[in-house]
Amino acid sequence: MNIKSGVVALLLGLVVALPVQGKSSSTHPEKKSRSAGGEMASGAGDIGKGAAKGAGSLAAGAGKGAVDLVTLHPVDAAVSVGKGGVSAGTHIAVGTTKGTAKIVTGVGKGIKHIF
Repeated sequence: MNIKSGVVALLLGLVVALPVQGKSSSTHPEKKSRSAGGEMASGAGDIGKGAAKGAGSLAAGAGKGAVDLVTLHPVDAAVSVGKGGVSAGTHIAVGTTKGTAKIVTGVGKGIKHIF
């Protein structure tokens, strides 16, 4: 008997909870999207951030490589410079890709607004 009453209580709880969840989601206002110009500006910012992070990674790798070279660790120096270059390329590629996608989205919004 105890298991049956538990299952019935669970089912009643689900039936009561489902309509409440549907009503609560309609009280939230819809998220407003960015304007075409805002989207393009955000894309340009992403490209700039990617370039800045890439430059930072490249400088850090070169600096560590220089220290390793001075301390007579040429293999470690080459590895450090290589890691810095790869990391810089990754940051630049990701920033450029994200930024270009946002700029294209902004251009599309602008064209949609005109027509």
